[in-house]
Amino acid sequence: MSTKREDVLNWDEYFMGLAHLSAKRSKDPNTAVGAAIVDENHRVVSVGYNGFPKGCSDDEFPWAREGDTLNTKYAFVVHAELNAILNSKWPVSGCTIYVSLFPCNECAKAIIQSGIRRIVYESDKYDGVATNIASKRMLRAAGVELCRLENTIHLEVHKTRNPEMNPKQD
Repeated sequence: MSTKREDVLNWDEYFMGLAHLSAKRSKDPNTAVGAAIVDENHRVVSVGYNGFPKGCSDDEFPWAREGDTLNTKYAFVVHAELNAILNSKWPVSGCTIYVSLFPCNECAKAIIQSGIRRIVYESDKYDGVATNIASKRMLRAAGVELCRLENTIHLEVHKTRNPEMNPKQD
């Protein structure tokens, strides 16, 4: 008789993995962030990653982190959380958002206004920065549950040529 596997991901770890997979779509050379929104029945409602708005070429807009505002990414990039909220075809009220990096104050506003009730996050690398403090203040005042994962999730995704694909013949 076989015994079941013991290294199974719990729901929070599983959906954080999905957030990390979504982050693989980001072209940001410094901070790729992903988000997944999930309802109370463990169904995925939406995903998002940080990048430029639709129609704004990531070859024409800046990825720099320092310099004049108009020459940095900060004036142009849409964060993963906001993209996930905007991408959803269904209401996100009452849902949980999984995000690899704790939400900034602007994303906190969108999370609160959309009715998301719980945030699960891994990294809080901006803890103590004014915008992070503002974010936490608003989220707590609005009754949004903040849950930091005890374990970090690491994905390895490799693209290799499909061996079943034949090269085109002339």
